[in-house]
Amino acid sequence: MHYLWLVIAIALETIGTMSLQASQQFTRLWPTVLCLTTYFASFYFMSLALKFMPVGVVYAIWSGLGIVLITGFSYLIFNQRLDTPAVLGLALIMVGIVVIQVFSDVTPH
Repeated sequence: MHYLWLVIAIALETIGTMSLQASQQFTRLWPTVLCLTTYFASFYFMSLALKFMPVGVVYAIWSGLGIVLITGFSYLIFNQRLDTPAVLGLALIMVGIVVIQVFSDVTPH
């Protein structure tokens, strides 16, 4: 169940960050409301995952997958492109998450 809470937290954080871009620096009401409520809900669900997983691991997965998802959606929605070094950096983040999940004894399997 803790992974479900973490996936929900990541999805909400991704929505929050995308709406942060759409809020145009908090000058548009509804994207701002969406941003704040999804960030709040994301932290709530992340706190549920923290009952079962170490904070460092939860935050690494939450932030790493959030970065990758936000980058993908930014490309699709806002037409924001990345260069090769940025793509390689994102790939390294994903490799780091896999290493934590596969080889670490501190994550519940």
